[in-house]
Amino acid sequence: MGPPGAGKGTQASVVAVNLGIAHISTGDLFRANVGEGTPLGIEAKRYLDAGEYVPDSVTNAMVRDRITQPDCHPGFLLDGYPRTLEQVNELDMMLTASGHAVDKVVELTVDTDVVVERLLKRAADQGRADDTAAVIRRRLEVYAEQTAPLTAVYAGRDLLVRVDGLGEVAEVTRRILAALAGS
Repeated sequence: MGPPGAGKGTQASVVAVNLGIAHISTGDLFRANVGEGTPLGIEAKRYLDAGEYVPDSVTNAMVRDRITQPDCHPGFLLDGYPRTLEQVNELDMMLTASGHAVDKVVELTVDTDVVVERLLKRAADQGRADDTAAVIRRRLEVYAEQTAPLTAVYAGRDLLVRVDGLGEVAEVTRRILAALAGS
């Protein structure tokens, strides 16, 4: 978990490789299902094309299917899921059914000003003129509002570890791996 621009996707990929487990990104799941024209992909595409969030029911079904794949049997790292309390509850049921459990939840913490600067640079590099500092700050506020209940749940279960997400990729990866190892 972490706000937009915290480096979640980058770190999730690297950490999953380091741990030898599957990296499950909801964005990748959406793209794969849409690209393959699966029934869930067709349904997700309707929402994505309209610029709307894919409903929890569709996202949950994609995750449920994905965690049953053979490469997930030794374990997996979820990236971008869960995002809502409903998804937390659904994930709990999925994991119980599959015999898995959440080992840790990593929250990357970052300084807001640094993230705004990082996202403004990314927006300029990608030609996204609509990503202004005000818009980015609002997205960060929304993230904080929506994520606080999830981090509270996982902190209450003694599963949440907060890791400083600022610094070189390798440095942040070392912090994450140390936190996961209990150091």
